[in-house]
Amino acid sequence: MNSRQQLILQTVIDKGQMSVTDLARMTGVSEVTIRQDLNTLEKQSYLRRTHGFAVPLDSDDVETRMMNNYTVKRDLADFAASLVSSGETVFIENGSSNALLARKLGEQRDITIITVSSYIAHLLKEALCEVILLGGIYQKKSESMVGPLTRQYIQQVHFSKAFIGIDGWQPETGFTGRDMMRTDVVNAVLEKGSEAIVLTDSSKFGVVHPYTLGPDERFQRVITDSALKSEAHLQLQQKGLIVDIVNTGGFR
Repeated sequence: MNSRQQLILQTVIDKGQMSVTDLARMTGVSEVTIRQDLNTLEKQSYLRRTHGFAVPLDSDDVETRMMNNYTVKRDLADFAASLVSSGETVFIENGSSNALLARKLGEQRDITIITVSSYIAHLLKEALCEVILLGGIYQKKSESMVGPLTRQYIQQVHFSKAFIGIDGWQPETGFTGRDMMRTDVVNAVLEKGSEAIVLTDSSKFGVVHPYTLGPDERFQRVITDSALKSEAHLQLQQKGLIVDIVNTGGFR
């Protein structure tokens, strides 16, 4: 995917839909070129074309969510990767930022990644690292394993760090998720007592969803971007969490 196609995809995701004419005007290329770009992006399952417009795929699609705020998520993943030492075994949960982290760690031969995400496992099929994909009920939309079998597998493996994605956080509720089954898997991971690290962009803070991840005391660290509001930053620290703020283009 070239830089123009990345800009097109990001704009389509942000706006909900964009016409071929508007995309041509925005990028400064012809409508013929835009149609070629859209054909490429559609064939690669990044978006859909419909009657002169481009629209995003299902918002639950991991690939689509990865491209939403891609630069921010890439920098978050790069920072998270810097916390993993040679020889470590780490658990990486489902989610777009976590997928980028897995891809980064996959460049290292002496890292072992345990995951419940079939998407992440597929992403790492050519990687140098060792990959352990845990079994269970296959949740098709999220491309993730869930259920009591997955819980049992988690009990049988050991890891030093767990990188967790969240859907929301408020000081009154703590970390929350949208999906009951995936939330149950995360809570099984937290019961292991390994270092639990939340990896998420700042848009999730101030949002609440039905299912509780935690309690907060089971998490040690949060990695997020510099758009996190200062009030939320302070509240997270007051709960005893280390908060790493990552600036796009560098770490802070």
